[in-house]
Amino acid sequence: MNKKGVLIVISGFSGVGKGTVVKKLVEKYDYSLSVSATTRQPRPGEVDGKDYHFKTVEEFENLIDYNGFIEWAQYVENYYGTPRKYVEDELAKGKNVILEIEVQGAMNIKEQYPDAVLIFLTAPDGNTLKTRLESRGTEDTKVIAKRLKRAFEETEDMSHYDYLVVNDDLDICVEHVHAVILAESFKTAKNIDYISNMKEELSKIRKEITL
Repeated sequence: MNKKGVLIVISGFSGVGKGTVVKKLVEKYDYSLSVSATTRQPRPGEVDGKDYHFKTVEEFENLIDYNGFIEWAQYVENYYGTPRKYVEDELAKGKNVILEIEVQGAMNIKEQYPDAVLIFLTAPDGNTLKTRLESRGTEDTKVIAKRLKRAFEETEDMSHYDYLVVNDDLDICVEHVHAVILAESFKTAKNIDYISNMKEELSKIRKEITL
């Protein structure tokens, strides 16, 4: 049964573990992952082209001018964007594609792809989120404060998402997200070609039997 892939948008508060959840989903279930471009500096261990496409501000703005992104946004003084070609090619092959992007970008995606599935990852509570940000040890107090302020602002957008998944236990969270995506792929709206083909085949069979 050939069908177009599902476009999955995963967002969530900074520090909630989005990257780890997405990595597990790709490793365990072979989802296609669109690698975002960003102008922020690489964190220890991050690899250009694997974790992000790291760009200068000038390079990023040139890609904006050439319509090279499905969406892009500015978050905590850095640009983030989703390359267009890879996503559309993978969906056409029937692959499920994950986009790990910020809230602003997610709303832009939904406008362009109304059937995209929006999933918001959250921590069990605010104190857990604060502890996770602090334990990363990659940012100073001022940046952490900005991220917590931004998290408060993002609570206004949580209701715009299709699903809310709490990342308390990593493995359970991964299975919950996978279950959501599986359910979406079986919706009749995602299987219109199959329904059409089945109708056509049964019509032919019926005619052959009655002859």
